[in-house]
Amino acid sequence: MTRTLSGIAASNGIALAKAFRLETPDLTVEKKAIDDADQEVLRFEAALAKASAELETIKERTAAQISDKEAAIFGAHLLVLSDPELVGPITEKIKSDTVNAEFALKETSDMFIAMFEAMDSDYMKERAADIRDVTKRVTAHLLGVTIQNPSLIEEEVIILAEDLTPSDTVQLNPEFVKGFITDIGGRTSHSAILARTLEIPAVVGAKKVMETIENGTFIIVDGLKGVVIIDPDAAVIAEYEEKKAAYDRQKAEWAKLKNEATVTADGHPVELGANIGTPKDATGAVDNGAEAIGLYRTEFLYMGRDAFPTEEEQVEAYSAVLKAMDGKPTVVRTLDIGGDKELTYLDLPKELNPFLGLRAIRLCLEMPDMFRTQLRALLRASVHGNLKIMFPMIATLEEFRAAKALVMEEKEKLAAESIAVSDSIEIGIMVEIPSTAVMADTFAKEVDFFSIGTNDLIQYTMAADRMNENVSYLYQPYNPAILRMVKMVIDASHKEGKWTGMCGEMAGDEIAIPILLGLGLDEFSMSASSILKAREQISKLSKAEMASHTERILALATAEEVETYVKEIM
Repeated sequence: MTRTLSGIAASNGIALAKAFRLETPDLTVEKKAIDDADQEVLRFEAALAKASAELETIKERTAAQISDKEAAIFGAHLLVLSDPELVGPITEKIKSDTVNAEFALKETSDMFIAMFEAMDSDYMKERAADIRDVTKRVTAHLLGVTIQNPSLIEEEVIILAEDLTPSDTVQLNPEFVKGFITDIGGRTSHSAILARTLEIPAVVGAKKVMETIENGTFIIVDGLKGVVIIDPDAAVIAEYEEKKAAYDRQKAEWAKLKNEATVTADGHPVELGANIGTPKDATGAVDNGAEAIGLYRTEFLYMGRDAFPTEEEQVEAYSAVLKAMDGKPTVVRTLDIGGDKELTYLDLPKELNPFLGLRAIRLCLEMPDMFRTQLRALLRASVHGNLKIMFPMIATLEEFRAAKALVMEEKEKLAAESIAVSDSIEIGIMVEIPSTAVMADTFAKEVDFFSIGTNDLIQYTMAADRMNENVSYLYQPYNPAILRMVKMVIDASHKEGKWTGMCGEMAGDEIAIPILLGLGLDEFSMSASSILKAREQISKLSKAEMASHTERILALATAEEVETYVKEIM
């Protein structure tokens, strides 16, 4: 019988396919006595062989779809599986203690992990992470459970999950993963943002997905309306196939604007940029007509691996994006880890309020060696394009000055080594903390540009966690308090002859675009898939007319009043 679930429309599009449940298996191990130690050793060796074959496949896929350097992670895991220093003691424990293979594996691997993690060497700590990963895989085979790998999916499916981590989402192959649905999350969660980058239809915050939908069930994801349809009948399938075709036709019309400039109806140019997470995304940005990269989230270069990326790896990644953009402005945000973005190999203290804790620029200034490596890589890559460096989560002028000083120091070191660096790099900040917006006039005297990160600015201004469904009603991009802050930032930058962009999801919102145009926003950066739609909308708007409504809009009392007013004038 056809059923419907409602959630949050997180990524546009419509998908029809079978459900694929992405679940974390229970790998609890119990100690058991065995009668035949030799047979148990054979069982252990069979599990090793299965894990090795699986890793070989993942390694080959990773090399083909991402890069050889990323594939090297799985090469390291294969070496661990064949290391006699690890395998030998496990086999010996099975025989000497007559215990089951999974218990011997856990006891031995835990000992090695603890030993390596206690060492000062970063290299040895990385080996601990390798052992933890391969142990999990072998344990799963011994217990007869499956560790699912989204990158290995080879049929058209719609992913179901309680939530998707950013690293899970990065592994999704749009050729086979036609959409995804999660129980929790919001439109500004990182998995939702990545879904838009990958152009995968998504509905999040649907609450009962994992509880009500079984593997293999045929479902429809309507990422335009935030609706999930379970077990649709033939009539509903036909209806949604037509809706999908209509949306695809609309996309084809937008595609005709790919090489057009973004100009308002009264002749004012604005810049439309793309938010990206990986070097590969730059191609999608260009294909969608991006005039800039308004936000390159470098943290995804650090995620889904066992150690920090090297300077050379970073130079290669940043250079690839700059070359792909062929001289167009490219804003690269320095490492923004913390909150809901974690690195497994970075042992940070648990915090009561991680979104308000040691994250982003705070973490980078706390770990200057890590930060210097990234800055050095960015400076070396700068000769390949139009680089702009942006610091995230700046709260005070002292933080900006400290971060900029490190850039200048690394630039001087490179000059001393006769390594070329561009002499036209702009250095700016994300405005995502109310204190920075309030002090924008002071910051504007020292920064080269602002980029307003509305996802965080809204949650900090409204004191409402944007990931918490109970207070999701407070995520209000049209709230006059937010709009007044945006105006303060834009006005402050223009007074000093600087420019302001916006890289939060608000920049691609069809209600917000007319308001932002009237406020004088210089650059709108959004998911690549939203650019052409925004270009069409802006081409029909008069900047002067929108500006004439600004005073009235800012005088309104509620977000609802603002939305109603904009719809009326449109």
